[in-house]
Amino acid sequence: MSADPQIPLRADARRNRDQIIAAARVIFGEYGPEVPMEEIARSAGVGVGTLYRRFPDRDALIRAVAVDNFARVLDDARVAMAEEPTAWQALVRLLYQSVELHLTIQLAMLSKKALEIVKDDPVIARLRDDLLVEVDTLVRGAQQEGDLRPDVGAGDVAMLFALLLRQMESRRPEIAEVSTARCIAIMIDGLQANPGTPLPGRALGRHDIN
Repeated sequence: MSADPQIPLRADARRNRDQIIAAARVIFGEYGPEVPMEEIARSAGVGVGTLYRRFPDRDALIRAVAVDNFARVLDDARVAMAEEPTAWQALVRLLYQSVELHLTIQLAMLSKKALEIVKDDPVIARLRDDLLVEVDTLVRGAQQEGDLRPDVGAGDVAMLFALLLRQMESRRPEIAEVSTARCIAIMIDGLQANPGTPLPGRALGRHDIN
C-alpha cells in the first residue's frame, strides 16, 4: 500500500515523489498513460522499487498526476486573484496559464481507465469544485467591472476552455503552441463585454459542470 498522504514525507522521499510526478506528467502528455512504469522511473532518476513504494500501481500514479495538475491550476487562480488589479485581468491570466489542465483532459480522453480515476476520485472532485468556485468569483467580478459580457457564467468559461484543450493535439508542437495562443486570444475577445451576437439559452453556472 502507498504511504498515508496525511503523514509528512522525509525530504528525500518528497523529492523522489515530486520527481516521479514531474516525469509522469511529461511522459503521459507525450505518450499517454500506458507507458511502462519502468520508463517513468528511469526518466525520474529513481529506481523502480522507489516508484512502487510511492505509487503501488498505475492508477495511483495517474491519480497523483491529475491531483497535481488541478492543484497547480487552483494555486494559479488564487495567485492571479491576489496579484492582478482587476478580476478580468486575473481571468485572462488564468486562461493563459491553465494549459496545465490539458494533461488531465488528455488522460481522460486517451484512456477509459484514466477517465474513471479522474471522474470518481473525491480529492480531484474537491479540487475541481474549488477551482470552479474561484472561476465563478472571477466571472462575477469581471462582469461587475463591466469587462466581461453579462450573458455568460463560470460554466461557460470552463466549457470553452475544455473544448479548446481538446483541440491542442498536434504532431508538431510548435503549431500546437501557436494555435493554442491564438485560440485563447480569440476566446478572450469573444468573452469581452458589449458582444455583438446574443447567445442562445441561458448562462451556464459552475453547478452545471458535472
